[in-house]
Amino acid sequence: MTAKVILNPYANRWTALQRKPELEAALQAAGIAYELVVTERPRHGESLAEQAVLEGFSPVISAGGDGSINEVLNGIGRAAVRSGKPWTPMGVMPLGSANDFVDNLSLPHDLPSAAQVIARGYTRSMDVCTANGRYFDNNAAIGLEPFITLIQQEIQWIKGTPRYLVATLKGVLRGPRWQMRLEWDGGSYAGPTTLVTVGNNPRTGGVFFMTPHADPFDGKLTFVYGFMRTRIEILRLLPRTMKPGAGSYVEHPNIHEVHATWLKVSSVEPTPAHTDGEIFDEHAHELEYRVLPGRLPVLLNPPAA
Repeated sequence: MTAKVILNPYANRWTALQRKPELEAALQAAGIAYELVVTERPRHGESLAEQAVLEGFSPVISAGGDGSINEVLNGIGRAAVRSGKPWTPMGVMPLGSANDFVDNLSLPHDLPSAAQVIARGYTRSMDVCTANGRYFDNNAAIGLEPFITLIQQEIQWIKGTPRYLVATLKGVLRGPRWQMRLEWDGGSYAGPTTLVTVGNNPRTGGVFFMTPHADPFDGKLTFVYGFMRTRIEILRLLPRTMKPGAGSYVEHPNIHEVHATWLKVSSVEPTPAHTDGEIFDEHAHELEYRVLPGRLPVLLNPPAA
C-alpha cells in the first residue's frame, strides 16, 4: 500500500520545510511508497489525514512535531468515525522541537532510522484519549499548563525547551487560580485548583513529566490535580515536574495523581484548554475527558527478541 506523508512546514520554527529533501531521501532509502503533501494552515493536517484515509492510503505519516501528530491523529479518528472502519496505522517522521510523542514511545529521532521503523511495519494498538470530543495522544490540560502554553506561543526570541521553561516562569509569577469541581469513576473533588493535567503518556513540553505514571497501553487516562497556595510554593515544586521517578511533584501532599477511564471538570472561572500543546478553547468552563483503549495502531520498533 501507499503511505500518505503529511509535512508541517512550520514545525520547529519552519526548519521542517528546510528538511524536506532529507525527509524524502530517508523514505526512499527505506523503500517506502508514498505521496507527500504540505500543510498550509492550522488544522490543515486534520483534513489532509482524513482525506488520505478515506482515499485508502495506509499508513498515514506525520512529518512534524507533537502538534502535527495531533492533527494527523484527529484526521485518522474522524475518518474512522465516518467510514465505520478500524483506525488506520500512524507513523512519525520527527521534525519537531520537543518530540514528546517520539520519546515517550522510544522512537528514533534521526530520519533514516524513523523511516526504517515505518518500513518494518510493526504496529501496536495504543490508547487514545479525548477532551470534549477532540482526540489527543500525549497530554491535555486546563488551568496553569495551557495558561503557560498561551504565554510560550507569544515568545519569539527563543525556541525549543528553553522557550517552555521561560513561559513556565512567567505563568507561575502571574499566579492564576481557579475554582473547579472534578468527578471521575471512583471519586470527586471541589475547591481551589492550580492545575488539572491529563496524560496518555508521561512527558510533555520536552522536559515535564506532568503525569509521570501514565501508560498509553493500559486502557486508562492518568490525571493530576492540585492546588498550591503561593507562587513560591509553585516555584519550589516546579523542578520536581521534571523528575519521572522518585521525587516527582505528584508525591507532594497537595498534588494527586489518579488513573481513571473518564474525568469531568467544571470551572467557575474560564480556563484555557489544550490537547497535545494546541489550544482548542481559551475560555472553557466544562470539560469531559475519556479514554478509547487500544484504538490507534502506531508504527513502533518491534519488541526485543
